[in-house]
Amino acid sequence: MKISDASRISGVSARSLRHYEDEGLIVPGRFSNGFRDYCQSTIDRVLVIRSLLESGLPVRLIRDVLPRLADGPDVGTDAVCAEFLHEVQSYRDRLAARIAVLSDQQAALDAYLREARRTALR
Repeated sequence: MKISDASRISGVSARSLRHYEDEGLIVPGRFSNGFRDYCQSTIDRVLVIRSLLESGLPVRLIRDVLPRLADGPDVGTDAVCAEFLHEVQSYRDRLAARIAVLSDQQAALDAYLREARRTALR
């Protein structure tokens, strides 16, 4: 199917499909005129990619794990190796640490604003 059909069926923009290809996440076939040709297995892979991206995983990690995932849009832990789960946990831990730092910064700014408002009202 053409890129417009693949976009409609997958719910992913044509631009994103081209980006996935540029990143080496998918490899669509080609028609004789050079246009991309998307088969159902590529669409299934796009759905997995979209799900992983929406989870916040970086493209690098997705590119590394895609060969180890089962085909299809349902990604179960039984289809994923322990190394990938470790990578996801590590990524999640780094994200949690960043959130903690941002929360501390937000609290400091809130305290500053409270004090500044109290001083301005005097």
